[in-house]
Amino acid sequence: MIKFDIRNLNIWFGSIQALKNINLQIHTNEILSIIGPANSGKTTFLRMLNRLNDLQVNFKFKGKVEFEGKDIVSENLELLRKSIGMVFALPLPLPLSIFDNVAFGPRMHGIRDKKRLQEIVEEALKKAYLWEEVRDRLRISAFKLSGGQQQRLCIARTLAIEPEVVLFDEPCSGLDPISTAKVEEAMLKLKQNYTLVLVTNNVKQAARVGDKTAFFLNGELIEIDKTDKIFTAPGDKRTDDYIRGKFG
Repeated sequence: MIKFDIRNLNIWFGSIQALKNINLQIHTNEILSIIGPANSGKTTFLRMLNRLNDLQVNFKFKGKVEFEGKDIVSENLELLRKSIGMVFALPLPLPLSIFDNVAFGPRMHGIRDKKRLQEIVEEALKKAYLWEEVRDRLRISAFKLSGGQQQRLCIARTLAIEPEVVLFDEPCSGLDPISTAKVEEAMLKLKQNYTLVLVTNNVKQAARVGDKTAFFLNGELIEIDKTDKIFTAPGDKRTDDYIRGKFG
């Protein structure tokens, strides 16, 4: 099933064109890895999927982005962002307890029942592979967690509002290898119930977790294919050069 259908997408910030005629589809319960050098348009594309680019005053676009067959521009913005959550490069826990961080979204959406909140928090922390590490200290400050734990807490906070899609923008950029492995393990488990889009500068990470991989360069989508094909027999020499570390 097609989750996102992107057709002829062009994006500008003022006079600078960030994306040029992007066409691709993202399917349900897959992980799409997006790779490419800096300033290739990866994050701009990711932020388009839940309309975070709208926050830029000089942003404009042409083309179509459909989510489950509906134009995202015509969708209610609050409902759209509830359906399409995002995890950012740097973990940004709220200045609250671990429990209250995860419960924040559900409370904002009107859930007040303590038992139900407890269930949501526990389930979200389990999905983020953090429950066993924090189950006995849910009332301590989130800032007492390690960087890797804080990132998994942010994943849990996103999952607590029950999205259909989770967007990851360089979620492991500041993490050690052990923490990175735990985040990747969570991603691979999550795709059973969610659609994931991962922007990463780590091509090995893209190869490890992606069902499909898209290579962006200078605002263009150079190619998209199954990950094993992209990494063993890419169709474009520029993709091969990037994967081999010849530039980027």
